[in-house]
Amino acid sequence: MLKAMMIWGALLALSVLAVALFEVARLPAALLLGSMMAAIAVGAGGGEIAVPRVAFVLAQGIVGCLIARSMPLAILGTIVADWPLFLGTVIAVVGACSALGWVLARTRVLPGTVAIWGLSPGAASVMTIMAGEFGSDMRLVAFMQYFRVVCVSALAPVVARLWTHAAPGVQGGVEWFPPLDWLSLLSTVAVAFGGAWLGPILRIPAGSMLLPLAVAVLLQDSGHLAIDLPPWLLALSYAALGWSIGLRFNRAILLHALSRLPQIAGAIFALIAICGLCAAGLVVFAGVDPLTAYLATSPGGADSIAIIAASSPVDVPFVMALQTARLILVLAIGPSIARFVANRVRPDAGSRNRGVD
Repeated sequence: MLKAMMIWGALLALSVLAVALFEVARLPAALLLGSMMAAIAVGAGGGEIAVPRVAFVLAQGIVGCLIARSMPLAILGTIVADWPLFLGTVIAVVGACSALGWVLARTRVLPGTVAIWGLSPGAASVMTIMAGEFGSDMRLVAFMQYFRVVCVSALAPVVARLWTHAAPGVQGGVEWFPPLDWLSLLSTVAVAFGGAWLGPILRIPAGSMLLPLAVAVLLQDSGHLAIDLPPWLLALSYAALGWSIGLRFNRAILLHALSRLPQIAGAIFALIAICGLCAAGLVVFAGVDPLTAYLATSPGGADSIAIIAASSPVDVPFVMALQTARLILVLAIGPSIARFVANRVRPDAGSRNRGVD
């Protein structure tokens, strides 16, 4: 018991330090990334602790409501109005991700499903959780997803300075304990926790996150729910998710991931370059401003891009509309693509290939 308490204390201290460093570096999703990195260090160092399953599931429901807050149903109208533009851009990005994933799987750099989920351009947290639901190795997928988030986030200020002479940054100091609207807060928590509990029972893939997301979007749009997520609740949820993913790492899996870092980095930067070409097409043929086009096509993840867009001089509805269209498509066809690639690259392993244990 004493040893476990000491490990938890070390994890908490490392998390606070990592989050502070990421905040100084102005990286989005610093709470999630910092907690995950601290947990990876503890797990790789032999710390044998685990986040209770119920905390992991409930945290997914909170994150689902967070994404729902940036996804009003009105976004669908924007998508429908310019569907050829959105469809062409989304197919180009998803096709590039699938092709690069196939190359990584074909060359045996990574197991097939890991390569596909790791490069899938949706919300990083959603893709990681869905990968686990479909039998892929969450640890390697998380490594690829969040490494990509860091790369895209680091490039965003450079793109902003080149085209707008203004860098996206974090907003003012966070008020961790703002005045609460208790009715809105309790309603949001009820949707998050109720959906997170019901999703797995209904056997919905990644249902602990996706069911609260869908319900929250509908209730928000109909005026029956004002999503209220105070910073302290988000911090607890991000910590639970980051720790749950990070503590799954051990020394062997971490060394395996790092040994493949050059190939993974090469694939990620190739993907960013392809998305950059799509952004250039939006600028030239659709008259979209460069920074808006970059963020709209960026493979950084819908959740992290929403944070960057909100603090940048861009067309936020357009950015979120394109990111949402891509997320919907990936959620719809991602599992099928993963199974297709895995079954043809490594037919002996199939869709249950879990990579290195």
